[in-house]
This record gives sequence, structure tokens and C-alpha cells, in this order.
Amino acid sequence: EMNRSFKIKNIWKESGKTMTIYLEDMGEVTFPFEPEEQIEKLAAFVTDFVKCPYEPEISVTLVTKEEIHELNRTYRNVDRPTDVLSFPMMEYDAPADFSGEKFCETLTISPESEEMMLGDIVLCSEVVCEQAEEYGHSLLREFSFLVVHSLLHLFGYDHMEEDERAEMEGKQREIMEKLQILR
Repeated sequence: EMNRSFKIKNIWKESGKTMTIYLEDMGEVTFPFEPEEQIEKLAAFVTDFVKCPYEPEISVTLVTKEEIHELNRTYRNVDRPTDVLSFPMMEYDAPADFSGEKFCETLTISPESEEMMLGDIVLCSEVVCEQAEEYGHSLLREFSFLVVHSLLHLFGYDHMEEDERAEMEGKQREIMEKLQILR
């Protein structure tokens, strides 16, 4: 039984900010890297990248194909497995707009950590492996790309409209390049 739970309290060295990551690993995959370390690094980087003035609390769950299929059907009416689902806690007038009316109205601060509750990421470990193979990426690259993609969703980025999609893809590319996580 691989169900591992972590609570990571991370302090960025540069800024002295903290964040809390709840990681639950219910997937049936052992990655050749430490998922908690990688998520920590990505979350800190993306939070700084979007210039978030708050310290975030994030929940990440790694799940099986059956579980993500079920969630995808329940929340998006899409009857198939997917790679990642993002459940943002806040609404934004524009991506990463931390002063807009919607954001201010929906801002949720955790009573325990006094951090901003950013939202939930649900990632399917098996699909990460399948897609890495399909695209010829390393597991680290595919995993990291999907976490970055999902974090951007939590910060209000989307890809429904063509211009939104172009903006979000540009940010993803820039983040992956800055982190030197290449194909």
C-alpha cells in the first residue's frame, strides 16, 4: 500500500516566505525523483513568478486512472481519464490579478497556517507515465509540466479562448525554461 501523506512546510530562502503543501500519494507509481521535493520547488517558483503577494497553501493528490476518471466525470462531465485536474479556490478578474474585486471577494485564508488557500491539484501518476513515453519526455519533465500547468490554473490562467491559451502556454514555456526542465 503506497498511500503516503506529507505535509510540507517550505521556507523559500530568498524571500523568507512560507507555504504549506499537503501531498497525498495514492497513485501506484514510484517516480525516479521525489515528487514532494519537485512539487515544493515548482510551487515556490510559480508563486514568485506570478508575483503572488500571499503565502500559499496547496493540496496535491496523486491518484490512479480509475480515480481521475471518476473525478473527471463528476466535475467536468467528461467520461474518461485525464492527466491533471485543478480546483482553484479563488476567482480572478484576470490571471494572477491579486487586487481585483473577484479575487478579494473569494480570497480564503487558512485559519491554521494563515496562508492563502490556493486550491487542489489532482494528478494521475499513470497518465504522467503514458504521456512521458508518448511525447518522448522524461518522467520528471512531464510531471513538472503538468504541475506547472495546474498551478497556473490555480492562479487564474485558462485556455478556453485562443488568446488565453497562447498566454498560458507562453508562461508555461517560460517557467520550464527558467527552471531548466527541458524536453
